[in-house]
Amino acid sequence: MSLFKTLFGSKIEQSDKFEILEASKYKEAISGSKVQLVDVRTAKEYQRGHIGNAINIDFFNAGEFQKSFEKLQKDKPVYLYCQSGNRSQKAARKLIQMGFEKVYDLKGGILRWH
Repeated sequence: MSLFKTLFGSKIEQSDKFEILEASKYKEAISGSKVQLVDVRTAKEYQRGHIGNAINIDFFNAGEFQKSFEKLQKDKPVYLYCQSGNRSQKAARKLIQMGFEKVYDLKGGILRWH
């Protein structure tokens, strides 16, 4: 494994537990029913604007990240997003390791949302 991959991790592959959705499919998936929608950006980024009903769990705050996700239901899908899609993919990898059954990511992050 290269030093780069060791330091930064490789992109998570699509699997039965993880799926990247285009903005239109993501919007459709989170509309209506109550979903676990999580913005993994920093609090400052979140305050500048976020998707309605999203909770903020900062990916860079490792201790709080773990504790906050432990409060969510692992058997229900989690919808993640960040600024561009990098942090949310890393977060998805962590969630799958924590036992979450299905994680969706917004392709291109909130930059592609509008």
